[in-house]
Amino acid sequence: MKYNPDIHHRKSIRLKGYDYSQGGAYFIMICARNKELYFQQHPELKRILIRQWQEIPDRYANIRLDEFVIMPNHIHGIIIVGATLAVAQAREKRAGARPAPTIGEIIGIFKSLCLHGWLKYIKENRIDAVGKFWQRNYYEHIIRNEDELNQIRKYIAENPLKWERDEENPINIKSTMKRQ
Repeated sequence: MKYNPDIHHRKSIRLKGYDYSQGGAYFIMICARNKELYFQQHPELKRILIRQWQEIPDRYANIRLDEFVIMPNHIHGIIIVGATLAVAQAREKRAGARPAPTIGEIIGIFKSLCLHGWLKYIKENRIDAVGKFWQRNYYEHIIRNEDELNQIRKYIAENPLKWERDEENPINIKSTMKRQ
């Protein structure tokens, strides 16, 4: 079905007028399709996610990674975008150098590479598993200062300890729906 704005009413998660290729820190959350427990059920998929996350800075010279965790059905991470003088000078010397990628482009490539790796693994190992595991889109938050960065780091690090109460936990989603 083709997107129809009169029917679908998709709301953008992007901050209007914000340049997502500029330097800064971003909190990212990406969910599994239907919030199913794919990452808990498939340890090899979890390894693919870790490897692809760790390789993000290899693809983009101006990217640093910070705190990261894989939950049973979603991931949290912090991506820091910021070109150093050396990176900027190196880019000027390269023919056809591209502008800095946006967070959306980085996440899109990450999700695509994870999916490709998982599909390859399923095929090579003849596993009966769902190939497409990502939910459409992702959540992002622009981290505005050092205090907020430290709070989000703490949230990510402690998130696995709070899984029983996590709003992304299917048990909590079901119990919330029953109360409504």
